[in-house]
Amino acid sequence: MTDVSDQAQHHYRAIWISDVHLGTSGCQAGYLLDFLKHNESDHLYLVGDIIDGWALKRGWYWNQNHNDVIQKILRKARKGTRVVYIAGNHDEVVRQFIGLAFGGIDIEDEVIHTTLDGRRLLVLHGDLFDGVIQCARWLAIVGDHAYTFTLKLNRWFNHIRAKFGLGYWSLSQYLKHRVKTAVSFVTQFEQAVAKEAKSRGLDGVVCGHIHKAEMRDIDGILYCNDGDWVESLSALVETMEGELKIITWRSIEHAEPKRKKDLVAEPSVARENLA
Repeated sequence: MTDVSDQAQHHYRAIWISDVHLGTSGCQAGYLLDFLKHNESDHLYLVGDIIDGWALKRGWYWNQNHNDVIQKILRKARKGTRVVYIAGNHDEVVRQFIGLAFGGIDIEDEVIHTTLDGRRLLVLHGDLFDGVIQCARWLAIVGDHAYTFTLKLNRWFNHIRAKFGLGYWSLSQYLKHRVKTAVSFVTQFEQAVAKEAKSRGLDGVVCGHIHKAEMRDIDGILYCNDGDWVESLSALVETMEGELKIITWRSIEHAEPKRKKDLVAEPSVARENLA
């Protein structure tokens, strides 16, 4: 663990984040805000489901940290970071503005990012490769309600763990990894997205959607998923040397807002390096 006040700020060629789900109680906006404060980049890709329009239709939830995340991203855009917002399924309303720019943020359906060493990566949210979203939207909405309930259980469980000095543990991720059908769905999704990149003659793909941070080779294509900011608290980054890696970000879950000096973070844990 490193004290944030003593931590050197990192600068990357690019940062990819997705599935923040602002507008939900499960969103870990405080963690993301801390990450954005201590990490800069030339390119910042918001890879879908940043704002959860599905949840906001059911009921309004928006605290100060959610607002601060938006303000921080806008500030980065004003200071020269190229910010690209790629629409997802939960923020699909944004798709009507594709090709436009607001507050210095470009709205796109997908983009191609070229790494320092010349590799071309397709960047998209990934929901178009989810058969449930495309063919049975009602089932996706039912699943979203079940997922929200699981997250509520998860917060209660981690509140108890914190009292015993134990770290964060994700119930929903555990269930995903244990349930055979969920594992099968994730594998099919990863293969479908990689196949799309390969059909376009690209070198790799960066996506979100399934809340599973991953970085691996699939049939000669570099598949990268940047995870989420509900459970994984992860991002994909390209360093100034062109290295691609997934990092996670951890800070004190119940830190008092006024006690910033007590906030701690574990800055970078590479899951796998295929650069």
